[in-house]
Amino acid sequence: MTDFSQTATVTQTTTVTQPYIRYDPEYIKTIPAIIKIVCIVLNLIGFICIEVSYFSHHSRGSFFNTVAMVGFWFTGIMLVFYLFHVCEKFHKIPWLKIEMYFCAAWALMYMLASSLAAATNVEAFQAAAFFGYCAMIAYGYDAFLKYKAVNNGEIAQGSRSVQQQQQQQTISTVTSY
Repeated sequence: MTDFSQTATVTQTTTVTQPYIRYDPEYIKTIPAIIKIVCIVLNLIGFICIEVSYFSHHSRGSFFNTVAMVGFWFTGIMLVFYLFHVCEKFHKIPWLKIEMYFCAAWALMYMLASSLAAATNVEAFQAAAFFGYCAMIAYGYDAFLKYKAVNNGEIAQGSRSVQQQQQQQTISTVTSY
C-alpha cells in the first residue's frame, strides 16, 4: 500500500475601495501626508534660496532648481491625489511603487544637487544645500515607508485583506501483483 499526500494552499485577496472622488481632511494628519507637506515646503524653500541669489543662472543653481521644482510638482500632485482619493479610485495603478521609485530617485538627485550647491562659495547656494539635504532625508524616509508598504502587499488607499487556507489530502492506493 502506498500513501500519497497532497497539500494545496488557496490564497484569496479582497480589495475594498470606494470608487468615487471625495475630499478627505483626515489625510493631512497621517504620516505620509506630513512627509509630503515637509517635502513640498523644503522644495520651495530651496528653490527660493537659489532664485534670490545673483548667481541663480549658474548651472549648479539651475540643476538644483530643476530638482526642486520637479519634486515640488510631483509631490504636490500626489498630495492632491491622496486628499481627493484619486489613488483609491484608480487602485489598479501601482501608486506605491511609482512613489517609492520617485522618492528613492529624488533622494539621490537631492544628494547630488545639494552637494553641487554646497561646493560653491555663494551663501544662498549653501542655504539651499541645507534644505536640499533635509529634503533628501525626507524623500529617503518616504521611499523606505513605501518600500515596506509594497513588501506588505498594501495598496495606496483603500484596504486589502489576504486570507490563506491550507488543505491536505491523503490518498492511499493499494497495488496488487
